[in-house]
Amino acid sequence: MVQKAKILLVDDRPENLLALEAILSALDQTLVRASSGEEALKALLTDDFAVILLDVQMPGMDGFETAAHIKRRERTRDIPIIFLTAINHGPHHTFRGYAAGAVDYISKPFDPWVLRAKVSVFVELYTKNCQLREQAALLRLQLEGGGSNGADGGKEAAGLLAELSARLAAVEEQAEALTKQLGEESADAAVVATAAHLERKLTGLRRALDALEPGTGGGAPMLPAQG
Repeated sequence: MVQKAKILLVDDRPENLLALEAILSALDQTLVRASSGEEALKALLTDDFAVILLDVQMPGMDGFETAAHIKRRERTRDIPIIFLTAINHGPHHTFRGYAAGAVDYISKPFDPWVLRAKVSVFVELYTKNCQLREQAALLRLQLEGGGSNGADGGKEAAGLLAELSARLAAVEEQAEALTKQLGEESADAAVVATAAHLERKLTGLRRALDALEPGTGGGAPMLPAQG
């Protein structure tokens, strides 16, 4: 059973948070509220999020400051941030949002369907990354315990490799379909880059699995990083 992704909604106005929840509830993911930048940073200390929807205009710590703190933390720097704003001060204001680390910048009132579609892409990418980390973790466990159980251990290792290969193939197929969809829809460059990063990690794990197949002469391969 695939664990639901968490989406962080940051806005100082309760009615805006309620509206976002209504729009995103169809995605059937876990929606987490934060009514300030400080509250958002606290939530990010303990939970992992697929994407952050961040209001720009907030009292105290505004969206730009909050994003800067998020990007400075190693744990959270790679989480996609979508800025939401009710004002438009022109290109300079938009540039400041992208400079703060946003992958997208949406002005209110926004099209609910468009927002939901954009968020769903990042949720899909997050889910594929989680699946990839699980495959890598299983492979690492097998490598650490491999070779110590004789013939039985060899059969067990071969069975696990076959299972991992099949599961990885399923993730590869889904990632390929997602990348194709993004290309057809001319998605944002940041989204396409994230998908490409996922594909590179999948390729690295596939090479690691292939190196463990009997007859390849490979020892313990270098596994892809989990970042």
